[in-house]
Amino acid sequence: MSRFVESEERTQETFLPCRLEDYVTGENPVRVIDVFVEELDLNKLGFAGMQPEATGRPAYHPSTMLKIYLYGYLNRVQSSRRLERETQRNVELMWLTGRLTPDFKTIANFRKDNGPAIRGACRQFIVLCRQLNLFSEAVVAVDGSRFKAVNNRDRNYTSAKVQKRMEHIEASINRYLAALDTADQEDAATAPGKQGKLKEKIAALKKRMEQLKEIEVLVQATPDKQISLTDPDARSMATSGRGTGLVGYNVQTAVDAQHHLIVAHEVTNVGNDRDQLTKMAKQAQSAMGREALEVLADRGYYKGEEILACQTAGMTPLVPKPLTSGSKAEGRFGKQDFVYVADDNTWRCPAGERLTWRFASVENGMTLHSYWTTACHACPLKAKCTTGKERRIKRWEHEGVLDTMRQRLDQAPEKMQVRQQTVEHPFGTIKFWMGSTHFLTKTLPKVSTEMSLHVLAYNLKRVMKILGVVPLMEAMLA
Repeated sequence: MSRFVESEERTQETFLPCRLEDYVTGENPVRVIDVFVEELDLNKLGFAGMQPEATGRPAYHPSTMLKIYLYGYLNRVQSSRRLERETQRNVELMWLTGRLTPDFKTIANFRKDNGPAIRGACRQFIVLCRQLNLFSEAVVAVDGSRFKAVNNRDRNYTSAKVQKRMEHIEASINRYLAALDTADQEDAATAPGKQGKLKEKIAALKKRMEQLKEIEVLVQATPDKQISLTDPDARSMATSGRGTGLVGYNVQTAVDAQHHLIVAHEVTNVGNDRDQLTKMAKQAQSAMGREALEVLADRGYYKGEEILACQTAGMTPLVPKPLTSGSKAEGRFGKQDFVYVADDNTWRCPAGERLTWRFASVENGMTLHSYWTTACHACPLKAKCTTGKERRIKRWEHEGVLDTMRQRLDQAPEKMQVRQQTVEHPFGTIKFWMGSTHFLTKTLPKVSTEMSLHVLAYNLKRVMKILGVVPLMEAMLA
């Protein structure tokens, strides 16, 4: 007989533990979910169904449904149909729910109908983390990442996409018309069948052309000249790869630099990050309970008004300036090659000349000061500096704030490495849990709820790793 571990016969009678409690160890993470939900004031958070109806079929308690979802997102099971199956076969879920097995529609409706309350539960866990003094370092990193929506790229339209597809259809119609003329000259026995197929294809293409014309009208009627047919809130967004992109959402997060906990998050359908710095920084400031907060972000967040607002709110932003100078790209001197002399309010150019203040103007709500010198026409470096009559420099009235921030960043270049190590980790982890898929829900409010469940599951797992399961439960019960 071979020396393998032998299994038991399926017909062998056994004495299994008669209690579900015996199947769940004291350090099983499922116990953290149970304690966390039981300690929440679900009525105050606004969960629907806290007061059962006097008549009709009894409903499931919201705490049971929330436990199911938290368990699912902690274990990479986000689908309501899969959660239904897990409640019927998973011993941990049987213990967590007391053997309740709601159907997938009931599970899905709970997530759909309790969006604000679920997001409130996510914020409540951050309050617990603050009480546990997990935010002793007042440093956060802010970043955004694109997540795919349920909307396919072919179901998203912009003006450029519509025109391109109409041109493609027009070319196809012309090609089929030419093939139709050729078919007329072929053998009389085969020509009718071939002509019939070609006419069907041409009719289908003309019908598609009419649909595109209707879609073009809808696109022009929208504020951002873009529509998505499956998920109306999803938007086409560029990604880092050239010529690539996705239809989805831009998820913003503020992550604590000490323990990599997501202290604030928000789902947007704006493809860039330029207007998100102050909003996310203030949310982090409120969540962590710290006024003086150091905020790290990448070049995509560089915007003078946002940096000024962030500093005015008592925080210290650190955002590198993007290298987008057109002059520099063409081989000429950029603005960074000029030195501002604050004592006499002038600029010193690479040739040593002084550019003096001329006038102030308002552009896009910003007061800009213009400087130039009359010495440009005789300067030997003029060809490397400007193609105009003289080189002009504009300075924002609050640009001193940006200069101070740049000096701080020059003195601490390692801050950008801290930013990358801090904020990239949560995004990578959540996307790994999601797999090569997309958000399961549609529209911005429902996607925000789904993201809150991802964030809450991530934070729960992080704190269990930091403190341990039993100490975390003791802290929740304290």
